Amino acid sequence: MPDPTRLSRARFRAWHRGTREADYMIGGFFDRYHASWGEAELAWFEAVLEEDDVDVMAWALGTQPVPERFAGAQITAMQKLDYVDIS
Repeated sequence: MPDPTRLSRARFRAWHRGTREADYMIGGFFDRYHASWGEAELAWFEAVLEEDDVDVMAWALGTQPVPERFAGAQITAMQKLDYVDIS
């Protein structure tokens, strides 16, 4: 189980990206999946948070290739975009 402080920090960073679109995409992804994460998944997400929003969004939308270090099940889940809830 990841440290609650790290999860809180990741949630804040996920929902405060600078644009509404990135907030919904990255924050929504966090909200949908973080409860099932272990240390490795949280470390992956923290690394994603260090990247530019335009790059992360392009990987999720499939308009740019995903770098090898981010390839895997989590980016595949992000690419489904079924977690974006815009009321």
